[in-house]
Amino acid sequence: MAKSGTRIQKKNQAAILKAGLDVFSQFGFRGSTIDQVAAKAGLSKPNLLYYFPSKEAIYTALLAQLLEDWLEPLKALDQDGDPIEELMAYAKLKLRMSRDYPRESRLFANEIIQGAPRISDVITGDLKSLVDEKVQIIQAWQADGKLADVHPYHLIFSIWSLTQHYADFDVQVRAILPENDPFPEAEKHLERMLRATLAV
Repeated sequence: MAKSGTRIQKKNQAAILKAGLDVFSQFGFRGSTIDQVAAKAGLSKPNLLYYFPSKEAIYTALLAQLLEDWLEPLKALDQDGDPIEELMAYAKLKLRMSRDYPRESRLFANEIIQGAPRISDVITGDLKSLVDEKVQIIQAWQADGKLADVHPYHLIFSIWSLTQHYADFDVQVRAILPENDPFPEAEKHLERMLRATLAV
């Protein structure tokens, strides 16, 4: 459990979490060490362990914050808004998160690939409940004839795939497009594809 307190303590906690994000997103949980995180944070190992008692404590704190941030865009999907515009706004925000927070996306992807040992309760609990809730909204839009009859769960999975790919496979994307920032065209492509899929 992280300790809270003075400005210096908060600064050190933030430095540890930032360093942990760098290290874990590059090497994964198993390939990372407390020593690597401490060195990256510019702290001694005993100093780091004052704030976080283990590597797992740092990793769990990062995942908790990440999941909170990751769920916010889906929570914002408004049943009273225009269906296509609401879904487009969600997809574009997810794409921008991949652009602005690639390490966080890779950290999450690595955890899922490993079988989600540290966040399985959140995935089967909070995340599933939220997705189920938003699927009901999508189904209501479809019943009202405002949205094409696409499978709502697979629509959400598709949005995740189409957006998080640019963070999780950044090296591959930039190897194929070495001279270009992929995100402007990715957003245009995403919009064309989703509008064509969602239009009645």
